[in-house]
Amino acid sequence: MEKTIDETKQGETLVLKHKEENTKKLFIESYGCAMNFSDSEIVASILTNEGYNTTQNLEDADLVLVNTCSIRNKAEQTVRKRLEKYNAVKRTNPKMKVGVLGCMAERLKSKFLEEEKIVDLVVGPDAYKDLPNLLAEVEDGRDAINVVLSKDETYGDISPVRLNTNGVSALVSITRGCDNMCTFCVVPFTRGRERSRDPQSIIEEINDLWTKGYKEITLLGQNVDSYLWYGGGLKKDFVKASDMQKATAVDFSKLLSICAEAQPGMRIRFSTSNPQDMSLDVIKTMAKYDNICNHIHLPVQSGSNRILKEMNRLHTREEYFTLIDNIRSIIPDCAISQDMIAGFPTETEEDHQDTLSLLEYVKYNFGYMYTYSERPGTLAERKLEDDVPEDVKSRRLSEIIDLQLKHSEFRTRQNLGKTVKVLVERESKKSKDHWSGRTEQNIVAVFPKAHYNVGDFVNVNITDCTKATLIGEAIGLSSN
Repeated sequence: MEKTIDETKQGETLVLKHKEENTKKLFIESYGCAMNFSDSEIVASILTNEGYNTTQNLEDADLVLVNTCSIRNKAEQTVRKRLEKYNAVKRTNPKMKVGVLGCMAERLKSKFLEEEKIVDLVVGPDAYKDLPNLLAEVEDGRDAINVVLSKDETYGDISPVRLNTNGVSALVSITRGCDNMCTFCVVPFTRGRERSRDPQSIIEEINDLWTKGYKEITLLGQNVDSYLWYGGGLKKDFVKASDMQKATAVDFSKLLSICAEAQPGMRIRFSTSNPQDMSLDVIKTMAKYDNICNHIHLPVQSGSNRILKEMNRLHTREEYFTLIDNIRSIIPDCAISQDMIAGFPTETEEDHQDTLSLLEYVKYNFGYMYTYSERPGTLAERKLEDDVPEDVKSRRLSEIIDLQLKHSEFRTRQNLGKTVKVLVERESKKSKDHWSGRTEQNIVAVFPKAHYNVGDFVNVNITDCTKATLIGEAIGLSSN
């Protein structure tokens, strides 16, 4: 739940440029957060070198892979239905092999392979480099599995193939794993301990993206503010680092500076932040560089100190308010978005009212809001009873969403009469005569196409808006 789920992307199939020399066909779907979609790009790079071209026709595939998510029950049930579909097709194409990647792979390895016998291949998030060996095992008629969690794998040496991309925006992974044992979250158990990627490999990837025409990157991690490179190794082992390693270590604020200076013409975003780890240095660095977008996704999960403690969120309501105040003071026009859970175990009406009052204080630009879904293997599942009735969860969620929609409209309307910089990403869904793009605050804006093109930075005067979309007229090209 810590990772936001973009519902519009769930189940997207991978599309790669066809290579004449490749003879095998790969069908791959991705579910879950942006990290999973980024991982699919890594898998694509590895399998392209193993002779695979992609297909969007499931019936033609030699290998079918689904990159999975264990964050919410809905995603897990969707993947199970897809596996049923794959196996129905497999009965007419017995040569087809089916594999599960990602977080569900680690958690349900035995059930998938041994009990239900619905897949041939199970590969965890840290084992994608082992895919060629695992596929060889499958070809020899044996089930194959590798879900070993690594202490050092960051895939920094893999150049990801960009999937289903608009050619404008790309994801750049900077950390893997997570050390924050939030009681509702399965990520530490499915993705392992936190480790950071070599900043040099990050810069090389960003430079490569710029040469290929990309205009915006999102630095991606389970908790980007916890980024710490000291020569390799787990973050928890930094206490054992040498004096030289400590003196030359790169934290997230330094990484942001390095990235911003490496490509001044490229927009830089990042996701996701944890309130306990976001420092003033990061906020000041954002304010210093024009190409770092003024948007922070800052999950809070609850407005109640008691519930935050039950969640093992290592910040209080008051500390969160202080962080919000600092952001507003240093970056007055910064957009802030949230993740929120309604109906966490033991949540009372008073706790819920604390959440609503927090929403009123912050007035987020937008948010991702869910009812609590008990996930097997989490600390909450082991130690807390899921005791809030579903109808109460749903009612509380509705109240949270209604308030957020009110605040989203309030924040959107603040742009009326202003000129904003928009990076053109695609044609508008509602009009072939309009472009659609995003402001640096991550707000969608549409305007007449005129002579502008995808990938242009355009100054747009905002004349109207819906609750979540800006409408305006272009007045000329801008820098990033």
